[in-house]
Amino acid sequence: MRGVKLVVLLSACSVPLFCSVGTPAAAEDASIDRLLNKLPPPEKLIKPSVQKALEQPDPAFKDSLVTEIVRAATTRDFQQMLNLSRKLAERYPRSAGARCLQGVIAYDLRQFGEASASFRTAAKIQPAFTFAYFGMAAVESIQGHYASAIPPLQRVLELEPKAAVVYYYLSDCALRAARKQEGADYARKAAALAPSDADMWLQLAKAEKALGHNEATLNAIAKAAEVSPDSGLMLAILGFSYINLNRIPQAIPPLDRAAKRMPQDYLVHSQLGYCLMSVGQVDAAIDHLRKGASLNSSYGPVWEHLGVAYQKQGRHRDAVNALENATRLLPASRLAWHHLSQEYQATGRAADAQRAAGRAQQLSATLAKPGKKA
Repeated sequence: MRGVKLVVLLSACSVPLFCSVGTPAAAEDASIDRLLNKLPPPEKLIKPSVQKALEQPDPAFKDSLVTEIVRAATTRDFQQMLNLSRKLAERYPRSAGARCLQGVIAYDLRQFGEASASFRTAAKIQPAFTFAYFGMAAVESIQGHYASAIPPLQRVLELEPKAAVVYYYLSDCALRAARKQEGADYARKAAALAPSDADMWLQLAKAEKALGHNEATLNAIAKAAEVSPDSGLMLAILGFSYINLNRIPQAIPPLDRAAKRMPQDYLVHSQLGYCLMSVGQVDAAIDHLRKGASLNSSYGPVWEHLGVAYQKQGRHRDAVNALENATRLLPASRLAWHHLSQEYQATGRAADAQRAAGRAQQLSATLAKPGKKA
């Protein structure tokens, strides 16, 4: 288990954080969920492979059949690989390695019944063979049977009680099986065993989020950022988390650092601009908002924020241009129409101001209806 490095597949730019000026929490709470849910699922992390199987020490792997299996692999003749692995297992009935090799190839061919049976037989032959238990867990998780994947992983823990990555796998399986508290307990253990691994802290954040523990979620994300000081993405996630908790001033330092490390990320610049504007640093806010708009001109919230920033500076014509873009991209944003109405009025466009105000009132009335969320 040593040397296992998890890959966090997160993309800040793919997450639409819709901020509305004047709302208590500027970023949708669900945005952090979407970021954390991009952690790879357990079936991706513990997927067995022929190469890993053949790395296991086993006398059976000196047989010429293994050479034939490798040759079949190079030509992608998977059915031949399976047939040969069956022969190898028959030739060496007491070989846990041969059974695991058969299980891996059957797994790749989605012959899950045969794969599961092969891994279970391997575990009976060699009860301390962790590869077999990982294979059993992989077969269950790839089918969405996350609760059934937990027992073989627990067996791995009995054999390797200090393996943080196994606690990580267990946490994710437990969360996907709707066993939230159990998932959090496993994640805490993983983070305690591997405190310098950001992935462990992100898994803990995911688990705490599932339990509704907002502060604990933030603390875990902060730890992930702390152990990844050069990761702009981690800093961005931390900043977004502060925004979600309406702790705008605290969001600025990590977002400022993230912007330096991710200068072409429109979302980071847009959110940083929003935060700076919220604390009265309008000039600096405009710089970042304009940068965000130039990087992604179809992102509506940045135009809304930019319009309000121009409004604060008395730059009414610039505000009109920005807010017109905002209402075009976010036609259901009541606040964007409201601000546009004010700016039309400031530039002497009374008829346009009345029209925009009417649209804002219409949206306000719609949101006030039962069943509608403001």
